[in-house]
Amino acid sequence: MKPIGRKDFLKQTASVAGAAAIAPAYIRNMISASPSERINIAVIGISGQRKNVRGMINGRGMFHINTYAEIPDVAVTTVCDTDERLFPGVESAVERLFGSKPKTETDFRRVLDDKDIDVISVATPDHWHALMTVWGCQAGKDVYVEKPVCHNVAEGRKMVEAARKYNRIVQSGICYRSSKAVQEGIRFVHEGLLGKVYMARGITYRYRVPIEHVADSPIPPGVNWDMFLGPAPYRPFNENRYIYQWHCNWDTGTTEFGNNGIYRMDTIRWALNKNTHPVKITCSGGKFVRDDDQEVPNIMIASYEYDDGIIVQNEVRCLYTNPEGLPDSGDCFLYSDKGWMTFNDSGYKTYFGPKNEPGPARNEKEIPEDQRSNGWKNFIECVRSRKREDLDNDIMEGHLSAALGHLGVISYRTGRKLTFNPGTEKFVSDPEADKLLTREYRKPYIMPEKI
Repeated sequence: MKPIGRKDFLKQTASVAGAAAIAPAYIRNMISASPSERINIAVIGISGQRKNVRGMINGRGMFHINTYAEIPDVAVTTVCDTDERLFPGVESAVERLFGSKPKTETDFRRVLDDKDIDVISVATPDHWHALMTVWGCQAGKDVYVEKPVCHNVAEGRKMVEAARKYNRIVQSGICYRSSKAVQEGIRFVHEGLLGKVYMARGITYRYRVPIEHVADSPIPPGVNWDMFLGPAPYRPFNENRYIYQWHCNWDTGTTEFGNNGIYRMDTIRWALNKNTHPVKITCSGGKFVRDDDQEVPNIMIASYEYDDGIIVQNEVRCLYTNPEGLPDSGDCFLYSDKGWMTFNDSGYKTYFGPKNEPGPARNEKEIPEDQRSNGWKNFIECVRSRKREDLDNDIMEGHLSAALGHLGVISYRTGRKLTFNPGTEKFVSDPEADKLLTREYRKPYIMPEKI
């Protein structure tokens, strides 16, 4: 879908409030617990990124807000974004869903100081995920953080350390993990019913419109540009570095590997029981066809080898391509000595023998609606129980899966095959590649050396 431009963004901002109006009536005003029992949530990052089918501004933060409204005895009490122009519409939406207007903040550090907030739900650009999570844990908040959980490998490890040290519940936002049908498919593999898997492949074929060339411009009134950039280097304001287009820049994005490829890599790693990093990584690709401001490649092909020899392939294409990978055909593939299997976010299918005879399959739509789960519901349940082992996708899982994309990017940027030590999370005798495991942070937005 086409990212929304600045003019349309400003025109449509007020219609965010309509997101609540179209929600089923039963999800509104469900807060019955006393204030001491209720879980208070701050959603951080509400910027609209594109129009949805109803023509309204749609952002990941608004999806968080609407999803929390389906869970009893929680309240979104604060919304935080670097763009004040969004607040009137979002305030109206939250009031319709939860019965009262939220506080609004442009500096999330004030959110962390608010003792009444139990949870921060992070839906910001990728370069902010890790720092907000670490600071959130240090402030005693539980955290739901969108995928990919971090901008680089070192950040992921810091997030795990923070969650453990401060005993916080930290959920990684990868929705496949919460699908009952996908969970059934994972058990199918783990029970050996597919046979011995020798290779897996994830594909992300998603056309992206060109972003063209856009000149730098003055910072729009109401936009806290310094806070938006945060730990990233300071750059002049540019629409191609801002709403949604931040994906296209190295400073703030993680390529399509991090944006969507992570869903496939996480499912594959889960199915293969790979609770470690690969030992060999190679990646090729580039930016093809386009002449625009995009910095990151639009074609990437990575191959990872684990210590037992299993190969995992990760491929993204953001240009016109064949229809492989559409919802009905799956986007994660496992190949075994008996046949093969495909996953998507709604379930799985299996095929066996030389004639690809269909085997067991399951779709999420076949599961009664009241038995389905989602990552936010699971997260809130664990916030109440304090049992992180019950999380669909604990921060450790998010770190390991995000690292696959990051390692592929490092191979691409260095232009060579790399050897990795999973124990030390460093490359073998390659200081140049090691530098890309982290980043330089801009003051005062600095990742603590010691958590």
